[in-house]
Amino acid sequence: MATQRTKGHALQTPRAAGLAGVVFAVLLAAAIILIRLAIPEGADAVTIRGFDDSSRRNAVKTALALVPFAGIFFLWFVGVLRAHVGDAEDKFIATVFLGSGLIFVASMFAAAAAAGGVLSVGAPAGNDPGLPSWDFGRHFAYTLLTDYAMRMAAVFTLTTSTLGYRLGIFSRWLTLLGLLVAVTLLFVAATVAWSELVFPLWSLIVSIYILVVSRAPEPDGGKAA
Repeated sequence: MATQRTKGHALQTPRAAGLAGVVFAVLLAAAIILIRLAIPEGADAVTIRGFDDSSRRNAVKTALALVPFAGIFFLWFVGVLRAHVGDAEDKFIATVFLGSGLIFVASMFAAAAAAGGVLSVGAPAGNDPGLPSWDFGRHFAYTLLTDYAMRMAAVFTLTTSTLGYRLGIFSRWLTLLGLLVAVTLLFVAATVAWSELVFPLWSLIVSIYILVVSRAPEPDGGKAA
């Protein structure tokens, strides 16, 4: 009897899991804003003496502390998207979708770890401003985030939008928004400050869209079956 019940009823994604994308969007946006406020001109403006300012240093530390939690909720967000797509997903696009999402998280974690290491080496007062490790680390972390993580986010956005449109689960305006966000992340995010915020904004909109659609009442035909 228990075996028949397991086969007859597939596990359903909890409704609360749909909020994962919202939480991820808020955490990532907060981390980006804190980093941009603390380092408005990017990696070239970061010097060891510049981090003698405790408010700037604390802002970066707070941003780095948010990154692991943003990554965790992003993985839940990926799970929600896959559950929303269902078994009809295109295997090729779904593979790129999942792979780009995982590489995005890995790149984001690596950038945060590198930035944390740089901060721990260069932040204490009295360190030599010419430390080669500081110069290498700050550019490594910044490049990994803006060039690699954001471009993986672009691939994730593009494949998600394509998959959603082909399966008819995303509306046309949401698909076009995803394409615009992907192009921005691919060609603009590495050079234009604050443009990387389009990714958490897109994630927030998609999450709200899925929450609204999943709460919509099912047609009577589905009940009759």
